Parts: sequence; C-alpha cells; structure tokens
Amino acid sequence: MTFADLLDRIGGVGTFQILHSLLLAFPVCMVACHNFLQNFTAAFPAHHCKQNPMLNVTENISYEDLLRATIPLNQKGQPERCQRFTEPHWMLLNPNATLGNISDVKTERCLDGWVYDTSIVRSSIITEWDLVCDLSSMRQMAQSVYMVGVLLGGAVFGGIADRFGRRTVLIWSYMQMSVAGTLVAFLPSFPCYVFFRLISGMTFSSVLLNTLCLMLEWMPVKGRTLAGTFIGYVFTCGQMVLSGLAYAIRDWRWLQFSVTAPFYFFFVYSWFLQESGRWLILNGRTDQALTNMRRVARLNGMEAEGLKMTKEEVIAEMQHEISSRKSSHSLLDLVRTPGMRRITGCLMMVWFSTSFAYYGLAMDLQKFGISIYLVQFCFGAIDVPAKLVAALTMSYVGRRVTQGLFLVLAGTMIIANIFVPVDMRALRTALAALGKGCCASAFMCAYLYSGELFPTEIRQTGMGFSDMNARVGSVVAPVIHLIGEFIPILPALIFGSAPIVSGIVAASLLPETRNNPLSDTIQEVEDRRLKRNWKKEVELKLEIVPLTQKPENCFKDAI
Repeated sequence: MTFADLLDRIGGVGTFQILHSLLLAFPVCMVACHNFLQNFTAAFPAHHCKQNPMLNVTENISYEDLLRATIPLNQKGQPERCQRFTEPHWMLLNPNATLGNISDVKTERCLDGWVYDTSIVRSSIITEWDLVCDLSSMRQMAQSVYMVGVLLGGAVFGGIADRFGRRTVLIWSYMQMSVAGTLVAFLPSFPCYVFFRLISGMTFSSVLLNTLCLMLEWMPVKGRTLAGTFIGYVFTCGQMVLSGLAYAIRDWRWLQFSVTAPFYFFFVYSWFLQESGRWLILNGRTDQALTNMRRVARLNGMEAEGLKMTKEEVIAEMQHEISSRKSSHSLLDLVRTPGMRRITGCLMMVWFSTSFAYYGLAMDLQKFGISIYLVQFCFGAIDVPAKLVAALTMSYVGRRVTQGLFLVLAGTMIIANIFVPVDMRALRTALAALGKGCCASAFMCAYLYSGELFPTEIRQTGMGFSDMNARVGSVVAPVIHLIGEFIPILPALIFGSAPIVSGIVAASLLPETRNNPLSDTIQEVEDRRLKRNWKKEVELKLEIVPLTQKPENCFKDAI
C-alpha cells in the first residue's frame, strides 16, 4: 500500500482537498502579480530634455514652439530623448526651416533633467530616479536582479522544505513577501528597491514550489492533474488581476503596496494549513501525520475511518518507503543514479528553455507598440484556452507528449514572428501571445510533471533545482534582448530554438507518469526504470524470435 491508498481510505478528493487547494491558491495569484509587476512599475514613458532654466523665453510662445526650437527631432519626427540644442534655434519655428539650413548646430546632454509623459503612467521607477539615457540599462538590471532572487529562492528554499517541511517554509515565505514588498514600496532609494525586489523574488520561487508540492502530496492520483491545472489557472488570473490593478493605480509605489498587502492576511491563515502527511511519515513524525490525517478524514466525512488508523498500521503500510529513505540528501542525489540523471538532465533543459522563452516574450510589453494594460490582459487571457488544452492532453494523452508538444509549438510561434513585418502590430502581438500561451501551458505541465517525476524524499530539492534552471533562463533573457539592438533577428531565433530542442528531448527521454502513484524514494524511481527497460527488452526479443519456431516456444526463448 502507498500513501495514495491511505488518502483514498479517508475520502480521496474531498472537502479538505478543495478547501486546502483554495487557501493555497490565493497567494499564487498575488505572486503572479509580483512576477510581472515591473512591466508597470518600471514603465518607460516618452520623455525629452528639460529646457535650460536660464533660457529667456517670451510669454506668448507656446510650449510646442519652445520644444521645436530647443529639442532636435529623431528619425521618426519625435523629440530626441537624450539631447537638446545648446542654444535655441528660433528659426525652426518657420514651417519651411530645417536643420540643414542652420550652420553650427550643437547639441548637449540633458543637463537639467527630463520632462516625462504621465498620460499613461503617473509615476514609475523610471521617472522617480531618472533611469533614462545613460542609466536606461538600470531597468533591465533591476529585472535581472529580481530573477536572480527567484533563482536563489528555488535553490535555497527547495532543500530547506525537504528538511523542515513544506508548511513551515510557506509560513516564512508569506511573512518575507509581506515585509520585503512593503519596503520596496516605501524606501526612497533605487539600491534599496533592487535589494528588496531580490528578496521578493526568492519568495516567488518558494511560494510556487511549496504550494504545488503541498497540494500534490495531499492529493490522490486521480486529482493530481486537476490540482496542477487549477494552480496554472490561478497564476493566469494573477496576470489579468495585475492588468486591472495597474490600470486603476497609476502610481508605482501604491501599486507595489496593493499587491503586497494581501500577504499579511495569507501569513495569518497559513498557520491553519496542514503539513504534508507523506513528508511527516518519511521523516519519522508519524504521530503528527496521523493527527493530520484524522483531521482530513473528519473534514471529508470519513471520521470513523480516520479513527481506525493507528500509528503501527501507517508505519507498516509504508515500511518499504521508510526503510528505503536516506537520512540526509543533497543535490548529488539528483544525479547519483542512472534514472535520476536522465530525469534531472531532461528537466534542466525543459525548465531553462520554457522560462527563457516565456520571459523573453512577457517582460517587455512596450515593444509591441500598443497599450501595456491591453497586452498584459491578452497575454493572460490566451493562457485560459491554452492551459485547458494542456489539461486535456495531460489527462488523456499523457504528461510527456504534452510537455514536448507545447514546447515545440511555443518555439514555432516565436520563430514565425520573424517573418511578420514590423508594422503589422496586431499579427505580431497575436503570434507572441500564442507563443506565450504555449510557454505558460508548458510551465503548468512542467510543475506537475516534475512533481511526479521526483520522489518524495528529494521532491523539493529536485523542484528547487529545476526552478533554479528556469531562473537562469529568465536572467539570461534580458541580455538576449540587448543583442537585438545589433542583430534584430537573433533574439527571436534564439528564443524559438531553445524550446523546440528541449521539447524533442523531453518527449523522447522522459518516462510517462499519468495515472501512476508518486514515487517516495530514489530506489522506487530506479525500480520503475529497470521495469520499463525489462519490458522493452522482452518486447524486442519477442519481435526477433525466428518464425520457424513453434509458437508455444517463442515466449520462452524471448525470456
């Protein structure tokens, strides 16, 4: 008997699983807001140099005429963002005048600051700290530092959760997000902003990984696909919620605080969450596991069945898993055995390429040339049908095919955008949204699939390591965008090729987990691998048995 069988005895997918999933889902919605928040808090407004305050200007001149005389125009006929004339050229007010008719045209940097267009965003970190012109790279740097935090969170909190428990780390994570997010909103300097965004990024990884793990470990086999799909849709809802909040709150500090404040409430009710019974049993805390399972049974209307369970019975039923479990684990356990090496290597590629392509599309919405609020909403809305298709294929076809299919589709959509003219903004946005939707579906599948592939004793270590590879992809993505300034076609080619390659690898090498119970130990993973290999060898031998033999001897010879 496995832990999944024990869950079936106390109600299967019942009231507890539903309530537990809902309580875990609300924070996921808000961390999704944090993940895409810099699209709005670091929105890049139109701007130009301030005029020299010592400039003598007559009272009857309009602002447009003053701008024409003091700021040169770029190739698109718009005011230059980072230059102004050293002296005003009033002759440019003549409709027929051009710079070619003026001798000795000199320009200088914006020595007195900038004027920003606040019609779309009232304030952002760009306008507050003048992160334009020579400092424009600070915007991408801030996003990369946040992604470094997400990377560190996956590496640090994964191992901690395997040692101290999923619930304990979640409680800490909600508190950390509350404090760090509030400090981001109200501290007055850019270095403080960057540092506490890094701390927030660490929390993002912890909340996602531990939420999914805690949900899966309390879910019977038949409910796991539904649980993974549910979390995927909650994350999508977070993106759409953010577009509405950002449209209503145009000041970056209050927007930051508005998506942080709910974590104070999450921290309070997180004390009522139940620690994973599966993790408690494998860590020798059977009394607490039994108490939790009886609470689950009571909520599921199976109190009598829960009271029948005894400590000795639970230990006896999971004796194999308990005896196979090592006393301590490290990252080396992810590559120590052949089965774990294959799983870990494939998932490294899957998580890196999915995140790489996903954030390559989703973290620079202004490049599409239409409202960032509309693009954010569309990018979230396209995930709804995409994840529905992914959920159906995961349920009826399998995880392996779903993972490979959506990665290949995502890469194809990104590369297809290379051949669409720049002025066809609607089509380019549609293709990018479809590509992002496929990446989101691949992400949803990766979280569920990885949670099923890694055994319980190192599940969070494995998930944390996988998430760390994903965050390497998200850190690298802004750098690839910078390459586009020199070779415009190259970013789309790179962003598209990576998921196609990893999708083919995943579909070819990873084992299927649909309708299979979760593995609890590394030994179980190896036993299943050997069993699959044995079956393949038997099938191969059956195929090559000479047809001249009697039929009743064929199977004997194959064995």
